[in-house]
Amino acid sequence: MNKRFYILPLLAFLISIQSFSRKAVPEVKETSYKGKMYAFWGWNRGWYSNSDIHFTGNNYDFTLNNVQARDRQSPFSPGLYFNPSTITIPQTNFRLGYFINDKYDISFGVDHMKYVMVQDQNTQITGDINDGTNYDGSYSNEDIVLTGNFLKYEHTDGLNYLNVEITRNEDLLELVKLDVNKDKFQLDFLVGVGIGALMPKSNVTLWNNQRHDDFHFAGYGIGAKTGLNATFFKHFFIRTEYKIGFINMPDIRTSPDISDKASQHFTFTQWNYNVGVVFKLFN
Repeated sequence: MNKRFYILPLLAFLISIQSFSRKAVPEVKETSYKGKMYAFWGWNRGWYSNSDIHFTGNNYDFTLNNVQARDRQSPFSPGLYFNPSTITIPQTNFRLGYFINDKYDISFGVDHMKYVMVQDQNTQITGDINDGTNYDGSYSNEDIVLTGNFLKYEHTDGLNYLNVEITRNEDLLELVKLDVNKDKFQLDFLVGVGIGALMPKSNVTLWNNQRHDDFHFAGYGIGAKTGLNATFFKHFFIRTEYKIGFINMPDIRTSPDISDKASQHFTFTQWNYNVGVVFKLFN
């Protein structure tokens, strides 16, 4: 008998086994971000470049040069950081985002930073003051000590940066070809950019002027960030971010009188550490 009659049935049998075996092994599903939302809450530390601050009013127009400032993070206390009535007192971050695909998400957030002018520092003043104070006069880059009697200047309730960001999420485990069950753990590298508005609640006292302490849209900011995001069991994550940016505020209220204003611009760096959840909005 022709050997082909034995070979052809054998090949057909082997092909059928191979096809069956492929169907019998379940496919490994990759974790997909597309269509998911996330929300996180966290805390930040900030650093600010020195800046010139320009003050104007009905009877004064002067600039303080190269003014130093710091942030003001509250000392850790569970009762302060986790009590719903006090959680906004520390420097905090809140963000809500949506994944337009597996790589990119768009988000809106509030960086509640705090900006505090260093009191009693030495600086220089240029301009004119004719407001019936001990500081009246004309100045041309003259030395001055920023005592509390002259100026108290803070954005501590706070330097509120309301911003929109677009972020790229890169799967680090996939890049290094590490075989890990992504239903249990996923590690992403983040890089993003953002833009937004500044709505500080500035606490300013300029000599005998009445203090101003209200929320007010004062300017804009832009920023860029990088970070790491570790997701556990597909729904819970911890995230750390390093952010740099530029803030310009040409319209800072310094007293209840709308003619009293300050303006400044500076760069900032920020370190964020957050916890959050990721979830599918629609099944």
